[in-house]
This record gives sequence, C-alpha cells and structure tokens, in this order.
Amino acid sequence: MLDMFIFEMTQLVDQLETTIVQSESEYNPDQINEIFRVMHTIKGSCAMMLYDNIAAVGHAIEDLFYYLREESPKNLDFKRLSDHVLESLDFVKAELGKISNGQNSDGDGSALIKDIEAFLKAIKTGTSLPPASAASPAPASPPPAAPAPVAQKTQPVPAPQATSAVTTAPAPAVSEAKSEQEEGDMMYRYKAMIYFQDGCEMENIRAYTLVHNLQDLAQDVTHVPADVIDESAIELIRQNGFELEFVSELDYQRINNHLSQTVYLRELNLVELGTIITEAKPPVEQPPIPMEAAMAAEAPLVESAASDDLTAVASEEAKKKAAAAAIAAATAPSSAAPAATTNLINVSVSKLDTLQNLMGELVISEAMVTQNAELQGLQLDNFHKETRHLRKIIGNLRQTIMSMRLVPLSNTFFKQNRIVRDMCRQLGKEVHLEIIGEETEVDKKIIEHIADPIMHIIRNSIDHGVEMPDEREKVGKPRKARVILEAKNAGGDVLIIIEDDGKGIDTEKVLRKAKENGLTTKPDNEYTEKEIQQFIFLPGFSTNDQVTNFSGRGVGMDVVFKNLEICGGTALVDSVPGVGTTFTLKIPLTLAIIDGMSVRVAGAQYTIPIANIIKSFKPQKENLFTDPNGNEMITDRDEVFNIVRLHEFFHIEGAITNIEDGTLMQLENGEQKICLLVDELLGQQQAVVKPLPKYFKRVRGIGGCTLLGNGDVSIIADVPGFFDN
Repeated sequence: MLDMFIFEMTQLVDQLETTIVQSESEYNPDQINEIFRVMHTIKGSCAMMLYDNIAAVGHAIEDLFYYLREESPKNLDFKRLSDHVLESLDFVKAELGKISNGQNSDGDGSALIKDIEAFLKAIKTGTSLPPASAASPAPASPPPAAPAPVAQKTQPVPAPQATSAVTTAPAPAVSEAKSEQEEGDMMYRYKAMIYFQDGCEMENIRAYTLVHNLQDLAQDVTHVPADVIDESAIELIRQNGFELEFVSELDYQRINNHLSQTVYLRELNLVELGTIITEAKPPVEQPPIPMEAAMAAEAPLVESAASDDLTAVASEEAKKKAAAAAIAAATAPSSAAPAATTNLINVSVSKLDTLQNLMGELVISEAMVTQNAELQGLQLDNFHKETRHLRKIIGNLRQTIMSMRLVPLSNTFFKQNRIVRDMCRQLGKEVHLEIIGEETEVDKKIIEHIADPIMHIIRNSIDHGVEMPDEREKVGKPRKARVILEAKNAGGDVLIIIEDDGKGIDTEKVLRKAKENGLTTKPDNEYTEKEIQQFIFLPGFSTNDQVTNFSGRGVGMDVVFKNLEICGGTALVDSVPGVGTTFTLKIPLTLAIIDGMSVRVAGAQYTIPIANIIKSFKPQKENLFTDPNGNEMITDRDEVFNIVRLHEFFHIEGAITNIEDGTLMQLENGEQKICLLVDELLGQQQAVVKPLPKYFKRVRGIGGCTLLGNGDVSIIADVPGFFDN
C-alpha cells in the first residue's frame, strides 16, 4: 500500500503542479474544479495512511478552492493564489521524499495553513491581503543554524578558514559521500542507462542536472552524449537514452536510490562494473555550495522553517541559507534505512496499446495464412504440424501481453477496508465489508479511473445509507450493517457492484434538493424514481446541509460520473427505501483478444463471445409458440425462453425468417437466458477486439468489432444488450 500511495501521490502532485504553472495568470472554472478534485483526493489518501500533517495542508487548499468554485469571487490575485498552492505542493513533495526514504513525515504545515486561511478570509471579507509569511515554506529540512542530520560522522568536519566568506554563516552540511572518501579503501565503478519520460522536453538540460547532482557522490564521471548542453543532444537522448559511467564509494543500493529520484525518469538500468582499491586521502575542506548551483538544480528546493529569532532577519537571506542547506541534504544519502523497493518499470499505457495492436495483427495474419482458401484440399501434414507449433507460441505471447495490461482488483478492493474502519470509528457506526470477486482482472487504464469512484461510493453508502446501530435495531435490522463490494465479468463488460442494506435513497429529499439547485427540467410528477436517483451524480449535489470530512461538498459522486465517463463506463443506482441501495459500475469492453463464435446472418458475419454461449441447437416446430403479447418463445428441457431474431435486431435484409431453418444459440447474462436466432454457425475463432467510435456506443447489442482473416469486419455482439428489451 505504501508503494501505491507514493506512486499515486507523485502523479497527482505532478499533475497539479503542471495545471498551476500553465494557468497561473487566471483560472477558469474547469481548472478550479480539477484542482479541487485533486486536492480532495490527496487529502483523503493522506488521511487514510495517517499522514495527518499532509492531509491538513490539503484540506486547507481544498477549502480555499471550494469557496472559489461556489462563489466565483472577482478581482482575485491569481499569482498570490498560485504561490500558496505551489508552496503547499513543495511541502507535500518534501514529506513524500521523507516517506520514500523510510523517515517519519514530521513536517509542520501550520504556517502554510495559517497563510492559506488568512488569504481565504481576506477574499471573503474583501479586505486587503495579508503579507506573505517569511517562513511560509514547509519545514522539510532542519533550520540553517543546525547541521543537516545526514552528515553525522565520528570524524569532525574541518573548520572554515578565518578569511572564508562563509565564516558569518552556518557551515553547510558535509555529504556522507565526501566523509567516507577521506577514509579511502574501496571504490565501485558503475554504468547507468537512463531514459526520460516521453514528452518531458529539454532532455539535455535534465541530463546536465543529473550529472551536476552526481558531483558530490561520484568521480571520473563520463557520459554519452559528451556535450549535453548542445541542442543536438536532445534527439540522441530521446532515441538512445543517456549513458553514464562513474566511480563512487557508495554501494549499489544507495546509488540506485539516488538515480531513481531523477525527475521524469521512465527507466533506469544500473550495472556495477567492478571495484577499485584506492589509497586513503587526507581530509579536504568542503567548500561552500555556491548559490548558482542551488539555482541550477532541478530538484525542488524545500526551504527550512526559520526559528523565532531568524524570522526577524530579512526573509531573502534566510531563504538563501535554507536553499544551500537543502542542496547539501538532498545530495547526501540518508542515514535512515531506505524503504523497500520493488523492481517496477514505468511503461506508458500507449506503448502497451501499440504492443497489443501488433499482437492482434499477428493473430489476424496467422489466421490469414493457416485458413487460406488456396490450401483447401491439399495434403500438408508438415505444414499443419508447424502451424500448430506457431499457434501455440502466438497463444503464449498473447497471454503474456494481455497479462501486462491486466491488473487484479484486489489492491483497490482491500484498500476500502481501512476506509470502512476509519469511518465507522468516527461516525459511531458498525459496518462489515464483504469483498467478492477481487481476483477479477481489468485493464490498467480502467483501474486508474475506477479506484476513486469505488472509494466515493463506499463512503457515500456508509455516510448516507447505513443507519446508526440503535436506529437499525428499532427497525429490526442487525446492529452491524453489511456493505458488499463485488466484481464479476458479464460478457464483454466488467461489473463492479457496491450494495448496502441501509435506509436507501430518500427520493423526495433528492428531488427537493434538485429543485433548490435548479436542476429539474420538468414537473415533479413526471420524474421516475430512477431519474430522481440519477441526480446524485451531478456536480455539487449533496443532500447534507453541513460540510463534514466525508460529505457535503458534492464532489464524491461527481468523481464517480466523470471518471467513468472518461473510460466509457456507466453508473446505475437502484434503491429501495428501508432495504438498501445498489450501485452498479458497468465498464465496457476495451482492447482485448477473446474467444468467439463466428455466425452468419444473411451476407454478414457476427462474433458472439464464447463466455455467453450455453449451447446451440436446431429448433423443432412443436416447441415454438407465441405468448399473448406476441413474443416468440421456445421450450427446451422444461424451460421457456424468449427468441431474439438477430436480423430483426440489426435490421438485416435477406436473412432466414423461418425459425426452423435457422440455428438457435442459448445465451446467458447473469441469471437471465434467451435464444438468439442466426442463419448458421461458422466456427470458433480468436477475435481481436477493436474499439468503436463514440457514436456507436449507444447502439444496443454492439460491443466492438474484429477483423477476419479475409479482411472483412465482423461486429462483436454485446450480449447484455439483447436483454434490455
């Protein structure tokens, strides 16, 4: 959970920082909403992990942008607003750095919170803005007057010369690398290949910064390309990566930890080439770090919090000294035990998309070769033997590539246990979370968008749906409520179901609140219960009159709707007063390779997912009948099924109209079953699912398409769509 927390928080902070920098002069409503949502997520995640100091700063920024979103004040000082947000992000990044290094997140953000609250108060009252605090940056490192904790060595640091320019200021911390070098003995030679993220730009400047940050940790540093300042180096680094060779007395783990903190790092390959025995060297005085180096370093400089007596000193001088101390602390390895790391490589999802597309083309090409019409009737025993071997290799490759994209929902599901526990403790409720189907795997791109919706729906169920224990006993319910979190595959979709046995949704209260917010567009008596329940997904909608830590801002269900909209999913809600509420997240089929049955209807071919097929059979006349409403039915083994004619469903002309001449396929969707009429079955095959344009998504019965061996397009049926009528 810690690894996932750091990864997700880093992404959110980077995303927010980019938004702030790009729109510093003025924020539009969409950007204010985006910043509000991100800070809401940061606050919630940090509170769940018990990093209350970070959560408090995030809550202050969230309150600020909540007021901006709701009231839209005029004549706002956007630059001052950006300063507050960026200072808060520096605090968050500094605390994340401590957590990554196995240290305690002990930074004090009270000064930041005080400045933000004063800024918000000034906006509300229309008074002049207070001056910025001289010590507003977060205390991520020790005060300048004290030596950095990473420089604790038994060997004393040499005192500076009396004529040195730094005699009037605190001596900068000496890095552990330099202190260890004085002892001399063993040096290690390393080679590193570094690849930056696509689109990060200025790769040569980033490479130069990387080399600069190695100066205190390594010797004999060489790199390819040699001249990183030249603009021609940008393309070379993008294509071939940045190659480094150097000598250092630090062990492999410390060097790897240091390089892994490179900004916009996509991939790091570090190899230890060997060891070098060196002679001991006499102590060398550590020169002060020039301010030019501090300004050039790309790593964020987190300033120290000044003590009471330093606050009276000019703020600019205090900031310069803090920056120098921060540089020394950043380049020295931490004395604390580093956090456990996993061998993970960040790979762009777009590259996985390309790889899977190529895999799909390979499957299609294999079908075009092995099913070529020119081979029909030929005796080719060796050819068929080799193609079977090729098909086996392609199948293994397909499974490997698919598994690279698929992520089990277990991590996302199990995180909810902590949320349920904390909410129960704070609200005084008793809830048991039951998890079903956590082994279900979904696409990596999807899981990034559904993690927040699941969290917000569970919070909504506990806060709004579940009653207090005494209240539950009065109505004959168990004191401990039950919330079920379930995932399952339903044909071409993944269904995530969150069900509670609470009091349900009060549709009268929801409709009344919707009218107050101006969301209704027709008379009250024309709204169905389903339509009223959908109001809860609108931005800013909440039935709570007071804002709490869990609800009242109208942001939770808004996140559900927007995140599902991004990945093409839908959210359905079904509530029975006094019984409970069920939320169903329906995630559509994305790029995948499935096993399907190819069928013919008139001159067109369709693919039915094998997972939905129970059996196929030829209908008998005596088993066919029509019900009083005119629906065609068939009996099979004492069961009665509706018949859906595929040619009528898609309005296809020239198909078989006599049921007895066609083939019926018995399909299932959960507990429901129907029989689908097609002209004939063509055989089982692997289907490479291609996504359809947006205007096809609302067409019932279409889940995607695939290319056949002869180049024709085959529609992949969305079986649940056949049950909607």
